Amino acid sequence: MKSIKGLAHIAILTDDIEKSIKFYERLGGQCTARGAVQKPAGVNQLAMLTIWDMDLEFIQPGDGSGKGDLGSGRIPHIAIEVEDLPHAVNMLKCMGISTFQTEKPNVLPDLFGGLQNIFFTGPSGELIELIEHFSE
Repeated sequence: MKSIKGLAHIAILTDDIEKSIKFYERLGGQCTARGAVQKPAGVNQLAMLTIWDMDLEFIQPGDGSGKGDLGSGRIPHIAIEVEDLPHAVNMLKCMGISTFQTEKPNVLPDLFGGLQNIFFTGPSGELIELIEHFSE
């Protein structure tokens, strides 16, 4: 489909938009835009943030249901490709990130040509996967 350029952004529901922005800015992101949309239950606060060559849209619903159901689907996780997983994990730990689901990365030599990964959570409970594919 020639009209499809690629991923535009990933939307993440949050109950504290400022906390989400600060968290991702600590990881190297930059808030590029803010906005608000009037909804029947209140005003949704929005923020776009660029990080790791992609855009994240944070949505704080005006009715206070930050983890509510604004859409019909769910995003299980955001996957970020890294070149050196142990180094990336160490950098995040040095930045104070302590929400890793496991102590050590998962090594999966037979999955998708071989990879290792580890998951941690962001401030709104979003699951973030760091993934390193093995060289062929």
